[in-house]
Amino acid sequence: MTLLRGQRDPLDDFSPRSVGIDGVDKTVYVAGSGPAVVLMPEMPGISPDVARFARWVRDAGFSVYLPSLFGVDGAYPRAEEGGSIARRACVSAEFRAFAGGGTSPVVAWLRGLARLAHAECGGPGVGAVGLCFTGNFALTMALEPAVVAPVVNHPSLPLDDPGGLEISDEDAAAVAERVTRDGLKVLAYRFDDDRWCTGRRFAAYRALLGDAFDGRVLDAGSANTAPPPFFRDVVGCAHSVVTAHLVDQDGHPTVQARDEIIAFLAERLGVRPG
Repeated sequence: MTLLRGQRDPLDDFSPRSVGIDGVDKTVYVAGSGPAVVLMPEMPGISPDVARFARWVRDAGFSVYLPSLFGVDGAYPRAEEGGSIARRACVSAEFRAFAGGGTSPVVAWLRGLARLAHAECGGPGVGAVGLCFTGNFALTMALEPAVVAPVVNHPSLPLDDPGGLEISDEDAAAVAERVTRDGLKVLAYRFDDDRWCTGRRFAAYRALLGDAFDGRVLDAGSANTAPPPFFRDVVGCAHSVVTAHLVDQDGHPTVQARDEIIAFLAERLGVRPG
């Protein structure tokens, strides 16, 4: 699907479903076949760039489960509306945006979605891909045994602690134990001058996970120089490696990152390259 910049994505090649877990209903957009990948949106929601990445994953041989967690589904991320969505999310009971908050409560719902997706799609397990505001959710989702391929993209939480992780002490210990017990690997990406996801944060991941953490850093000069207004005016730096700041050209570093993520998912979930 080709959209003009600024055009809303109708998401009409996905099947919207109302999924109820522990008494909480959320819309989840589902597409594809094969092992499941839960792809969480970045702030300010399921933008056309997030949907484009979901389609790339789908077309590589996966069933994509794309939950609506905030924002207007399919909307082009403009600055004023996006800023308003971000402020609401920061005070929502579902998220822990600031240091000391621990693991965001919405992750329990996402673990349930992973269990459901695994039951529906089978295979060795489920992939979990977080982006920006949801970046670290892919790690804390790994407390669900079905999650075997976590990808942590430019995690921005906690917003007020550049070297912190959005995870409770109890969950951090449990994740570290699972890494040791099950040989779990965690793939992660950031741009080198990202002020929302700093080198200090990647260092904190490595301190927790050791060699199981594969944190890859791209030169900020390779980022798309004309992202949507929310990323230009509110985010204000190279940040979203495989969505808003991706440059869709063969051989480009951001496209290579996209392909590496898909290869990681394929290896962990047993999908043969097409």
